[in-house]
Amino acid sequence: MKIAIVTGASSGMGREFVMQIADRFHGIEEIWAIARRREEMEELSSQVPVKLRVFPLDLTVESEIRQLESRLKEEKPEVKWLVNSAGYGKIGTVGNINLADETGMVELNCKALVAVTHVVLPYVSYNSRIVQFSSSAAFMPQPGFAIYAATKAFVLSYSRALNEELNEKKIYVTAVCPGPVHTEFFEIAETTGKIPAYKKIVMANPKKVVSRALRDSMMGRPVSVYGTTMKVFRVICKALPHSIIFRFSKGLLKVRRPS
Repeated sequence: MKIAIVTGASSGMGREFVMQIADRFHGIEEIWAIARRREEMEELSSQVPVKLRVFPLDLTVESEIRQLESRLKEEKPEVKWLVNSAGYGKIGTVGNINLADETGMVELNCKALVAVTHVVLPYVSYNSRIVQFSSSAAFMPQPGFAIYAATKAFVLSYSRALNEELNEKKIYVTAVCPGPVHTEFFEIAETTGKIPAYKKIVMANPKKVVSRALRDSMMGRPVSVYGTTMKVFRVICKALPHSIIFRFSKGLLKVRRPS
């Protein structure tokens, strides 16, 4: 049985990945949708032309990762797509976000992503794809968004190394690095601070971001960056010392540092 596994599938980018994989890749017999919110995933079942199996799991809980591992051992599917899109961010300076949220970003964005990849990898077949959701925030440190950006830098580095490790098996790993995307992500992020106005101007359509990510993954590209603005930003982050960018962007970011 050929399947796709998508985490963070109840909303946002994960939900969009489920819909586009179902529409575009007709060899996929089932999509295993993973998120905490069962109802949202069950509603999605009627909107896709492929069987959707719902796994209401909290990926930060080890016993729930083991549930996924056990199901894989039982059914031994052929995984053609693994999409790790579960994650969240909180805006605010370090120490001014509560401890559970600060460590929670690391738990979900990094540890859970590694855990899911680890348990799924034995079932990923030749000429398959792994899509890891990073961010343009990975390109340089982000004052006022420090922990989130650091977690996404981890995902980018991990994904590029994993892509090299799996190259001989023709398993292609793509780190998706968009800028701001119009999803409920920022509804959560802004519970602790406000997104800078300039980020709202360049906010992207999730359908276009996912479409580009799938295309880049099929072409075997290790990094997918949507939009001219984010591509320019990536080049700037490579070309200039971050200290210079910090000085230039200080007025835009308007970070309030604790006294």
